[in-house]
Amino acid sequence: MQQDNQPQNENKQQLPAIVINNQYIKDFSLEIPYAPEIFKEIKKNPEVSVDVNVDVKSLEDNYFNVDLLFSINGDAESKKFFIIELTYSAVVQLNVPQEHVEPVLMIEIPRMLFPFARQIITTSLTEAGLPPFMLNPIDFALLYQAKKQSAHGKN
Repeated sequence: MQQDNQPQNENKQQLPAIVINNQYIKDFSLEIPYAPEIFKEIKKNPEVSVDVNVDVKSLEDNYFNVDLLFSINGDAESKKFFIIELTYSAVVQLNVPQEHVEPVLMIEIPRMLFPFARQIITTSLTEAGLPPFMLNPIDFALLYQAKKQSAHGKN
């Protein structure tokens, strides 16, 4: 009887838990407002502030669009050295239990996208003639928890 069950099990194809169908740059901007004069004025490394956010939109069935949003500001002395904004996105399909959907979308998918977004930011800044800059890894679980606590605090 097990032999009869084998073909049925083989016909049931196991879907992967996460499928990234597409990754893309949704929006990108790099400004050096005081160029070229600012390059002469730089005496030390700029102070850099990094703001990161994750946004999720349901598309259809178990398909979602996940946006990883970066806003990075570099200040040198009393002037704005650079401003970079990037929205790096992915269309993903999830085949996970419902209770895991939100954490996967808000933690795991951004974790998977981060290296690609970091490469875009690093390469763009270097190509723009700015000092090398490497984003440190981001704890998306902590970011997710903070967002959930903030949402609960508003209610």
